[in-house]
Amino acid sequence: MVDPADTYYPEVIHPKVAHLMPEAFQAQHHFQPDPPSDIDASTPTILIGAGTCGLSAGAPETRKAVEAYFSDSILKPHLVDVGCIGLCSEEPIMEIQLPGKNRLMFGKVTAKKVARILKNVSAGEINTKDCLGQHRKSGEKAWVDVPYIDEHPFFKPQTRLVLEHCGVIDPDNIDEYLSRDGYMALAKALHTITPGELCEEVELSGLRGRGGGGFLSGKKWTFALNTPADHKYMICNADEGDPGAFMDRAVIEGDPHRLIEGLILASYAIGAETAYIYIRAEYPLAITRLKTALAQATEYGLLGDDILGSGFNLNIKIKKGAGAFVCGEETALVHSIEGKRGMPRPRPPFPAVSGLNASPSVINNVETLANIPYIVREGASAFNKFGTDTSKGTKVFALSGKISRTGLVEIAMGTPLREIINDIGGGIPNGKQYKAVQIGGPSGGCIPTQHLDIKVDYETLKTVGAMMGSGGLVVMDEDTCMVDVATFFMDFIQRESCGKCIPCREGTRTMLGILQDITRGRKSEAGVDALDRFKGIMYMDRLAKVIKDTSLCGLGQSAPNPVLSTLRWFRDEYEAHVFDRKCPAGVCPELVTYSILEDKCNGCSACATQCPSDAIVGTRKNVHHIIPEKCLACGACIAVCTKQAVIKE
Repeated sequence: MVDPADTYYPEVIHPKVAHLMPEAFQAQHHFQPDPPSDIDASTPTILIGAGTCGLSAGAPETRKAVEAYFSDSILKPHLVDVGCIGLCSEEPIMEIQLPGKNRLMFGKVTAKKVARILKNVSAGEINTKDCLGQHRKSGEKAWVDVPYIDEHPFFKPQTRLVLEHCGVIDPDNIDEYLSRDGYMALAKALHTITPGELCEEVELSGLRGRGGGGFLSGKKWTFALNTPADHKYMICNADEGDPGAFMDRAVIEGDPHRLIEGLILASYAIGAETAYIYIRAEYPLAITRLKTALAQATEYGLLGDDILGSGFNLNIKIKKGAGAFVCGEETALVHSIEGKRGMPRPRPPFPAVSGLNASPSVINNVETLANIPYIVREGASAFNKFGTDTSKGTKVFALSGKISRTGLVEIAMGTPLREIINDIGGGIPNGKQYKAVQIGGPSGGCIPTQHLDIKVDYETLKTVGAMMGSGGLVVMDEDTCMVDVATFFMDFIQRESCGKCIPCREGTRTMLGILQDITRGRKSEAGVDALDRFKGIMYMDRLAKVIKDTSLCGLGQSAPNPVLSTLRWFRDEYEAHVFDRKCPAGVCPELVTYSILEDKCNGCSACATQCPSDAIVGTRKNVHHIIPEKCLACGACIAVCTKQAVIKE
């Protein structure tokens, strides 16, 4: 434990963090400071979901419509931009907080709907078609016949620890974070816990790296703490390069101070006085909000020299990445920060022993660090009551693809995949059947229908050839071609390979060529192409094993996973492509044939007019035909046929 007698207290403390000093902190660990001074409780507050998903869905236009509505009014509401609350499919989201009343959430609020919704709410009339529900808050009056948000099918099954403030608080206002126990964990650690005890507490919690590796975070911290060195570094990996993953971005956009608090705690635990946030430059909004939050934390004395009078110093720097997927690998990320080309190096030594500038360095991703304040504030036992025996806590997933409700979800480890897809995500839209979900990004695997009840945790996913990864969940329906999916991910991996080791550089290129050959039609072949096609297929399993066994880093070692996974569970689709030269899902252009049903064609010539290759012949009011040799399989004919006379096989 920290000895108060060894602690120096500076003479000047920012009044907004006085409750975090030892005398106030020891008296009441959950002291609530005053709400932000710029919010008048007697004035309505309107909140606009202004994360990246909200902005792309039209949030700026929604905000302008709100401003226009009140432009001639004496009443001027407090207008706040918040991050994504998770339900991306309902963006733009607008929330209304009337004085003394529960906060209301409205979905798909385009600029045209703003005036009507505001008018109805001011009159006490709530249209349940627009309103997603009301927040539950003690001391506020509930709206009659309006369901609560925590009972919404998207939110009810979730356990929101990392995402508890996202979409709820103003990410640009540190006072709102402070009013919700923000930086209380930091005060607790600096005043009452030694670095070694902090490492032990995190290890006892069972928190494992949420970036995909799944190594015990507390154990990694202990390695760095116990390695003697003049300088140590703590690094937050916010590179997030997986297709379909946007968890880290949303956390930073919605609750940047949570990440900063976690990063400060981690730095204190290993004895680092310099920390980095490595974030891709393609996240401009997240970077802007990070810079604002860092400036506020510094102003309040939560960063810099002698933090909260503890004698602990920390400087956090932002390092922008150029978007290279391989820089998500620890050693490549370290090289990038050093100004070198992002390429992995052999391990050991591991970064915790020799990392940035050859000094002990710990790399954790955003979600891992965002869990730390809760663990420190509430204790290891409060965290590890969630999850399974080997996978503790919660996991944030980015749910996308062929799913009714897309967005960010946070569930307790061990939750069945079926519950995530059907209950939280609302199932597959348009009456289609579930086919698979890609989990773990390019390095992960596909989980088919027969394993839809599998529990989501680190060990169980491996039994079906998948992995946790950073948290992307891409849902696919019956119209998805699994060979095409494998080709997409292999193309991504091949382009993102750093090229340092031959197995990854050449192996992934060869494997991609094999997949492209599988989707090729006969008219594209010449000479011995057909023979080479079968030869490649015969060697695919062997090639995959060589790549896995001999590649230098995790990117190469997991590169064949999308192919091996789809081949394991959807071999019949591969066989249809290989032997029958047919794509059952009708996705691969060269393996699809189009024809016109004579009994349905009325000779309108719409298809012939739209055909870019003049492959459709026929006269008006007579049956038309498609010339297979000229057809590009573009699908333009199907799109314009009102009689459903054009079919593809």
